[in-house]
Amino acid sequence: MFHRWTITASVLALLATPALAAQDTITLGMVLEPPSLDPTGNAAAAIDEIVYSNIFEGLTKFGPDGEILPALAESWDVAEDGKTYTFHLHDGVTFHDGAEFNADDVVFSLDRARAADSTNAQKALFENIASVEAVDPSTVKIALNDPDGMFPFKLAWGDAVMLDEASVADEATHPVGTGPFMFGEWKQGDSIRLDAFDGYWGDKPALRTATFRFIGDPTAAFAAMMAGDVDAFPIYPSPETLAQLEADPRFKVIVGTTEGETILTMNKAVPPLDNVKVREAIAHAINRQELIDGAMFGYGTPIGTHFAPHHPDYVDLTEKSNYDPEKAKALLAEAGVENLKLRLALPPTPYARRGGELLAAQLRAVGIETEATNMEWAQWLETVYKGKDYDLTIISHVEPMDIGIYTRDDYYFNYNNEDLKQVMAEVNTTTDDSRRSELLKQAQTIIADDFANAYLFQLAKTGVANAKIEGLWENAPTPANDLSKVHWTE
Repeated sequence: MFHRWTITASVLALLATPALAAQDTITLGMVLEPPSLDPTGNAAAAIDEIVYSNIFEGLTKFGPDGEILPALAESWDVAEDGKTYTFHLHDGVTFHDGAEFNADDVVFSLDRARAADSTNAQKALFENIASVEAVDPSTVKIALNDPDGMFPFKLAWGDAVMLDEASVADEATHPVGTGPFMFGEWKQGDSIRLDAFDGYWGDKPALRTATFRFIGDPTAAFAAMMAGDVDAFPIYPSPETLAQLEADPRFKVIVGTTEGETILTMNKAVPPLDNVKVREAIAHAINRQELIDGAMFGYGTPIGTHFAPHHPDYVDLTEKSNYDPEKAKALLAEAGVENLKLRLALPPTPYARRGGELLAAQLRAVGIETEATNMEWAQWLETVYKGKDYDLTIISHVEPMDIGIYTRDDYYFNYNNEDLKQVMAEVNTTTDDSRRSELLKQAQTIIADDFANAYLFQLAKTGVANAKIEGLWENAPTPANDLSKVHWTE
């Protein structure tokens, strides 16, 4: 349920002054506890928020503003036909258990990710790979079925990190990577600790220890910041208190962008959601600004399709699904739908829980009743994402430029559009940037016209940190808290 609260002066007086943090340790707050620590076997963004560029590394990686940077590959070459990539690996890289990293590990990791029995949540990233060959210990040649100018981008995802075959069976609970931090301890329900890896091949991090604490309640998150129990909350769940924290010289508020398209997902396999008129009616029943103001306290950008507004290829299609309750009622009548009642699954994130109550009231105003169920994260992943047992759900898809998920027949949307598949197939094979831009705009329009889902807002990255901390990402081009450059100032 949606609860409002007031932080009084008397409550603040009870909160302790933050203790001086050691200069080489940091405690970060997180809303969700990850279900595992293996980014290649689970879709939960909370996994990458801990392990990406900290424990695990890929051949390439996302930089803080979304640029694709070298990682375990120091460079790469592309054949003229765009179908062969040759990656040149850094020498002297070891896994946290002391095993040497070389080209054989790349072959194993990518072959595992694209295997028929792969459980990788983003298996589609690797489906264009024809073969992976270790030319020598420091060189890997990857042959593609079709040209792909986006291949280095795909390899930067957390789902494409490099693993050691000897330790892969235990990655979910005891991850072993090549990154600047190694797994320390997981206190279930409380925190995960990472420790600096002394044998790291690259620049050593300034931090010696990083602890991620799980604090899902917005009131508790505010109290933890004020008391100094956490040093930073990169994705802060209590936007209503940001102004108060910003006015306090002990803290700084960091507001940036994310790749998080927040959507009302409609299960197209459930009648009458298989009827485009019903989906359009639902979309027109939604007042996006009311959701942004009420659930996110003004932080968020309205969207009309599944694409980030800060991306140069974004098309503003919000007018196609503008707030028009009378049109929503008329469309339901045209579809012959009366007394519609739908199940609304709500994961534990504040945007979903707060937004769910507001959205239910908006749908009720046009004649659609909802039965809301609050789910914990593991339950949502099992029931909604894997089991597809739902009618509606509110979720932010935080993966970078992931409009391609609408082409997956087995995805939890249960959406199928052949025109979109043709467009995205060309997106994946063209090496012409202008043509790719044109095609991505077509793809955005197709799903908006088909009301594939109801598009709500782009999630803002609202973070809070101790004013002495530097190096945290302002934007979130991928779910990550890359700590490699984080440090304390005097």
